[in-house]
Amino acid sequence: MHALIIYWSATGNTKKVADTIRDALEKEGITPVFKKVADAAAEDLHSYNLVFIGAPTYQWQPPEPVLKYINEKMDYYRKNNGIKVCAPKVPGKTAVVFITYSGPHTGIKEATPAGDYLEQFFEHIGFDVAVKWYIVGEFHNREEMSTKGTLGDIRGRPNQQDLQEIADNVSALVKKLTA
Repeated sequence: MHALIIYWSATGNTKKVADTIRDALEKEGITPVFKKVADAAAEDLHSYNLVFIGAPTYQWQPPEPVLKYINEKMDYYRKNNGIKVCAPKVPGKTAVVFITYSGPHTGIKEATPAGDYLEQFFEHIGFDVAVKWYIVGEFHNREEMSTKGTLGDIRGRPNQQDLQEIADNVSALVKKLTA
């Protein structure tokens, strides 16, 4: 199985999750290609069986570097006949979207539009989106957002328990895809 992990992280929350996904894949015998969004422009996503993309959510969207990456990839696949009417699935192509969020105002509702956006990108290019993971992450540099928001005290997250859940989910997904 060929796997790719693409991520963007400003504060380290999303990178922690990406690192955990990489480690979990390696424990399953898969050595993934691991790239920051800024370094992934040349990657043809269709050359991988399993692609993970991760980002934080900023005002209900992926951050600008991720939006730019997605738009450039959409243009590439559009020009190369990779987007077809009815978005037929390409056999053997699976994607996972992972979003980190703090949700100080409305909780997970602040994150789901970003996950849905990335899911739609993958579906347009024929990937089956196996799952979207939403992982709570500390709101850095504004303690009140990490202590008084709707999620309560989220300082230090994603914590070891959050990351272990991701590792377990990666292992279960690999077993399902290789069964």
